[in-house]
Amino acid sequence: MPELPEVEVSRQGITPFMLGETVMRVVVRNASLRWPIPAEIQELVGLSITGIRRRAKYLLLETDWGTAILHLGMSGNLKVLPHGSPAGKHDHVDIELGNGKLLRLNDPRRFGCLLWTREPAEQHALLAKLGPEPLTDDFDGEHLYERSRKRKIAVKQFIMDNHVVVGVGNIYANESLFSAAIHPQRAANEISQVQYLALTDEIKKVLARAITQGGTTLKDFTGSDGKPGYFVQELQVYGRAGQPCSACGGLLQEVRMGGRSTVFCPLCQPKNSAQRPAPSA
Repeated sequence: MPELPEVEVSRQGITPFMLGETVMRVVVRNASLRWPIPAEIQELVGLSITGIRRRAKYLLLETDWGTAILHLGMSGNLKVLPHGSPAGKHDHVDIELGNGKLLRLNDPRRFGCLLWTREPAEQHALLAKLGPEPLTDDFDGEHLYERSRKRKIAVKQFIMDNHVVVGVGNIYANESLFSAAIHPQRAANEISQVQYLALTDEIKKVLARAITQGGTTLKDFTGSDGKPGYFVQELQVYGRAGQPCSACGGLLQEVRMGGRSTVFCPLCQPKNSAQRPAPSA
């Protein structure tokens, strides 16, 4: 599933081709995505793209009249192609531009979305209650510490809650908790303020490195240029259950949390210790 780094890489990839361009045509081949694509999406035609932003895992294509809200779902991807490029079975939407290019949404599982709003995008129901962006100053250790005091859920699930902070998906939660030497099953309200300061720092570092590397390719993700992400080569724990820990050499273990794979080092991330130093990356 594309996570925040993959969506940010997609945003960076499409921006040079779309920003400032006029939408000439919107071709909807299959409107049955997670939510039906509204007929109002045709209001994009004739408008210029004035901004391309990301909020959490949503891409916002801004115009002076309204904003298209795009989500890649479980398996979606975006490609920039020339007009007239043949469409495949899962190529559901083309946004044709005045420069001879088109933005194509491919989504085999159809869990993505393309919506339209004339209101400020942050007021839309999908965005209004989201937490802070993890790579901004609004997200820090104090924020996590304060929000966690009455939360008994596991810390991994806590940092994956989009109401707490957006965009810390499963891969990056695994990696950040390992780097901060925090066991993923510890209760959120048992984590100290010092540990949350360290965890915040690691979340920022892991996400920033993933963006620089073009995201993490597991099954479906490629960037808008069709090239895969390379952060998978830097993964310390995710997908490595049963292999030696890069920090201590012990065997990595795997548990299921919320139906998701969770990999950790029982030596570097002891469940009952708050004092273990963070492993080196």
